[in-house]
Amino acid sequence: MIYAFLATGFEEVEALGPIDVMRRAGLTVKTVSITDELTVVGAHGVGIVADTMFADNDYTDADLLFLPGGMPGAANLDAHEGLRRVILAHHEAGKPLAAICAAPMVFGHLGLSQGKKMTCYPGFEQHLTGATYTAALVQRDGLLFTGKGPAAALALGYALVEHFCGTDTADQLRQGMMYNDL
Repeated sequence: MIYAFLATGFEEVEALGPIDVMRRAGLTVKTVSITDELTVVGAHGVGIVADTMFADNDYTDADLLFLPGGMPGAANLDAHEGLRRVILAHHEAGKPLAAICAAPMVFGHLGLSQGKKMTCYPGFEQHLTGATYTAALVQRDGLLFTGKGPAAALALGYALVEHFCGTDTADQLRQGMMYNDL
C-alpha cells in the first residue's frame, strides 16, 4: 500500500502525476487527507476528494509514504505531528519515502536528509540539513526518492514504479504515455 498525503495548498500536478503513473502500474495508492475534510483544495484551487482521512489508518501496511509539494501544502505536511510520527516510524522500519518540490523539507526537518543526496525546488535546499543537494530532476539515494518540482512529477512516478515493479514495467509506461517522445 502506498499512501499519498494531501494537505491544503498541495501542488496538484505533483500529487496526481506520480499517483497516476503508480496506479497505471497496478500499485495500490491511497490518497490521505490530513485536513478535517475528505476534499482537499490544492494550490491552484483544484479540490481533490481523498480516499481516506489521516486518523482512519495506522500505516503499518505502508510500502511507501509519498509527500507532494507546493506551498503552503508542504508546510502544512511539515506541521502535522501525526504525519511526522508516521514518517519517522516508516523510516525506522527501513521502508521507502518519497517527496517532491518543497516537501523534501519535511524529511530535512526530521533529520532524515543527513548524508543523503537529495533534490527539491530551488530555494528549499536550505531545509535539507546535512544532505548533498544535486538539483537533479529526480534523485534517489537508497530508499529516499526526491523530485525537483512540477516538471519532475511523471519522472518521479516512473522512478517509484521502477523500484516496485522493475525497469521493464517503467519503460512500458514511459512508452505508452509517450514520455519518451518529449
